[in-house]
Amino acid sequence: MKHRRHRGTQRRTIVSSLSPSAPSVMRAFVSAAVIVLTCHAPAAAHEGPPFPLLMDKNLGPYIVSVWADPDVGTGNFFIVPELLQGGALPNDVKVEVCVRPMSGRLNEACYTAVRDHARQRVQYQIGVPFDVQEHWQVRLVLQSSSGKAEAKANVEVTPPGLGRWELLLYLLPFIAAGFLWLMAFLRKQRHLKAAVGV
Repeated sequence: MKHRRHRGTQRRTIVSSLSPSAPSVMRAFVSAAVIVLTCHAPAAAHEGPPFPLLMDKNLGPYIVSVWADPDVGTGNFFIVPELLQGGALPNDVKVEVCVRPMSGRLNEACYTAVRDHARQRVQYQIGVPFDVQEHWQVRLVLQSSSGKAEAKANVEVTPPGLGRWELLLYLLPFIAAGFLWLMAFLRKQRHLKAAVGV
């Protein structure tokens, strides 16, 4: 009998040592959720990389590509101009980005883009203020000794980050997966304890 009690105690010790308690599992899951929130927070400040507004568009003597990240607050535009006939761009190139809300509540405002000298290719960039979320018209104007050209496009200005409800929707699949995993884990532990006679 002493030997059987010893074996039973040993089994309980093994199960206890190999099976973390439910609170410890919950703590692990909460920690994982915190990590997801922490990692997602910087990315949420911005809903993705800039998207192509114009791609290799022929504008007079130029070929132009424009990438846009139109967020409420400051929308960033990246303009890459090239000469249609090839060769180096003249030094007097001026690039402007003009915007106005499609609702007509504001007049058009123009902003001069600045050349990014840190890059090997010629690229201009500008941060444009957008006060509200709505559709805006963007007018690009290029002017130099090679000629003048312009193009128009419409963009939807979006909030700079995800709201708390959108973030919750983003996390729902992770929460559901964690809950199902926890239920399966606890069920397995009950079966294991029943099998060893605990």
